Amino acid sequence: MLNIEIDQYSGFCFGVTTAIKKAEEELENGGILYCLGDIVHNSIECDRLKRMGLVTIDHSTYRELHDAKVLLRAHGEPPETYAIAKRNNLELIDATCPVVLKLQQRIKKKWQETAGEERQIVIHGQAGHAEVLGLVGQTHGEAIVIEDTIQLDKLSKDKDTYIYSQTTKSLEGYKRIVSAIRDRVNKENVCESFNTVCGQVANRMNGIGEFAKSHELIFFVCGSKSSNGKILYNECRRVNHNSYQIEGPEDIDFTLTDKIKSIGICGATSTPKWLMENCKQAITNYHNNK
Repeated sequence: MLNIEIDQYSGFCFGVTTAIKKAEEELENGGILYCLGDIVHNSIECDRLKRMGLVTIDHSTYRELHDAKVLLRAHGEPPETYAIAKRNNLELIDATCPVVLKLQQRIKKKWQETAGEERQIVIHGQAGHAEVLGLVGQTHGEAIVIEDTIQLDKLSKDKDTYIYSQTTKSLEGYKRIVSAIRDRVNKENVCESFNTVCGQVANRMNGIGEFAKSHELIFFVCGSKSSNGKILYNECRRVNHNSYQIEGPEDIDFTLTDKIKSIGICGATSTPKWLMENCKQAITNYHNNK
């Protein structure tokens, strides 16, 4: 008998859950609600909210918008976004994740405290990612973004260095970056690192690996834009080569399930539970109709 299990720890993190709840509540009240960027890195969930009336806009459109209501997603925004809102009479529904907000404040404080010193603030993260843009914005664009050790040439060897991480990055990956930077910076300079990877995300790394080990076949449900999804999927692949990334039921190769007795379905912090349930139902229907 085929066993299909959905990972109980997969699905929206607290920040994304809150942002979507705020969007739904505002949409139920009627009127136009804009969202600055995709509310979550999952196109299927974005389409669902679009059908409810959510209008997604980019930053260039936002700058020209006046007298409107705009939702700020969990990823956070740089100070400029708030200045534009004040200037253009925009009402903000701020759904910035508390973990991200705290990180923004820490980076801004360190940047202000060390003003005038020979220092560099480093953010381990994906260049251009929404959260990273918000973090860099706290330093008026001065922070240096490093995603991989091959980018260490961006850094000075003889400046005091303060290292932070995008909240959705791998903790192990962050530790490797920190170690490499410590080796690069001169010993007489300060080199401090701060563990700013979200605890909820870090815990999922271990959990997703154990889940992937416990099944013959894994379907990892995730939007193509999700940074967190790439990290978690790679962990699934590391421990179980029979793992496949899909965006929804339409991507499932059902023939993979024909001689399998145990299937695991899991996802990123941007993957809705209902989408994983739909994937499970699609596999169940396939086998019931064989």
